[in-house]
Amino acid sequence: MVNDMNIRKNSGPVKWILIGISTIFLVVMLVLPLIYVLFTAFEEGIQVFLDAVTDEYALKSIGLTIEVTVIAVILNTIFGIFASWCITRFQFRGKKVISTLIDLPLTVSPIIAGLIYVLTFGRQSAIYPYLQQAGIKIIFAVPGVVLATIFVTFPFISREIIPVLTAQGTDEEEAAALMGAGGFTIFREITFPHIKWALLYGIVLCTARAMGEFGAVSVLSGHLRGKTNTMPLYIELLYQGYDFTGAFAVSAILVLMAVTILVLRSVLENKGRTEGE
Repeated sequence: MVNDMNIRKNSGPVKWILIGISTIFLVVMLVLPLIYVLFTAFEEGIQVFLDAVTDEYALKSIGLTIEVTVIAVILNTIFGIFASWCITRFQFRGKKVISTLIDLPLTVSPIIAGLIYVLTFGRQSAIYPYLQQAGIKIIFAVPGVVLATIFVTFPFISREIIPVLTAQGTDEEEAAALMGAGGFTIFREITFPHIKWALLYGIVLCTARAMGEFGAVSVLSGHLRGKTNTMPLYIELLYQGYDFTGAFAVSAILVLMAVTILVLRSVLENKGRTEGE
């Protein structure tokens, strides 16, 4: 214990070298690019920036991004709670398989995920004629964008809740059940207070990932301007069209949204830590 305290209080050259390397890395990799994005977005004046972000297609991309993010977060929240409850509260064969599959989007390239959905719902799929008869269009349509976003984001909430439920154990829930409490009452009064900060933290992470998804969405969207282009896709479209001011203006909006989520994440972390103490 004494050695640990000495290491923490050490103010020798190693400490400052590590601080310097970390600071330089963060400045070069994060701070400078963000500053450059904001500088370029406002370089030609505030009016040009406003014209770029209020363009018809820009507004549609922003609206679609928000719509897809909300749908993905809601569905992943439901899935995350159910999956976490299932894995931590029940014993059954295939439990490890389910747990492994939840982590699959973290290891599979988003491009591959997009191709998987193309093979599953595209013209070469066996179910495509049935989808066509039912009037359901997934590939190169908004439902495909939603599916891609859900796929790449669904581990985030469950992976925040599972450790909390595992550490909590089942003693309180079992005692409540013996006293006659119903399942919903147990969840509301006992389980949810323990997982609420982890759940909110997972929702924040899921939201951030959903807003910035590019790879899988790019494959499934078809890049239909004003229809299936989310903000990242619209930014790429503007950049490839040499509209650098427009691209960086929309990027600035995405950066501001990300910073807002980062601040919210820090607030939730602090509140969760304070309540835990």
